[in-house]
Amino acid sequence: MKLSKFFRAANVALLVLLAAGFAAAPARAETDTPTPGPSVTPTFVPTATVGGPYVYVPEKVNVRTGPATYFDQVGVLVAGQMAPALGRTEIGEWIQVEYPGAPGGQAWIYAPLVTVRDAELMDLPVVVPPATPTLSLSTTLIYDTETGGPATAAATRLPTFTPAPRIEIPTFAPEVAGAVRVPPIYYIGGLLALSLVFAIIAVMQQRG
Repeated sequence: MKLSKFFRAANVALLVLLAAGFAAAPARAETDTPTPGPSVTPTFVPTATVGGPYVYVPEKVNVRTGPATYFDQVGVLVAGQMAPALGRTEIGEWIQVEYPGAPGGQAWIYAPLVTVRDAELMDLPVVVPPATPTLSLSTTLIYDTETGGPATAAATRLPTFTPAPRIEIPTFAPEVAGAVRVPPIYYIGGLLALSLVFAIIAVMQQRG
């Protein structure tokens, strides 16, 4: 009798524990669920409005101190930016714009890479470009690994030029006007005739 009461009490305690476990499970699941944070919306900063003719940049373009690629680059204009157009080169290949980062607040961009608005490209005034920059020459020294000083280049002997021998050009005396030149065949014919006469005379003397 006492054993059956013990089993009943154990079953009741087990049921109570199971009921308490099922009740605590949803609360734990709700506690482990992360709370989503606030969403960040990107802010678009528009380009400042410019007055008068300006250039619109569809893609990134380099900004230089002069209208050529050998001038120094002072910055870039990214896609969507605008800049006041001040002038152009004589053929309209480069456009001068306002650029705060350039010397004097003026710089140059390549015209085919931008769009001119509120004016035509050739309607912009022609601006005299700055002077061409002087390119600096760098000197490279070669050091001798044994002495530690600059290496001395061996003198290269240049070939000497030998002039060609002088060509003597023969000179001919000019022909005298009025002189008659006898062809050589006449001399040969005369000698043959004279020899024939002498032969005839010799034969006649032998017969006489």
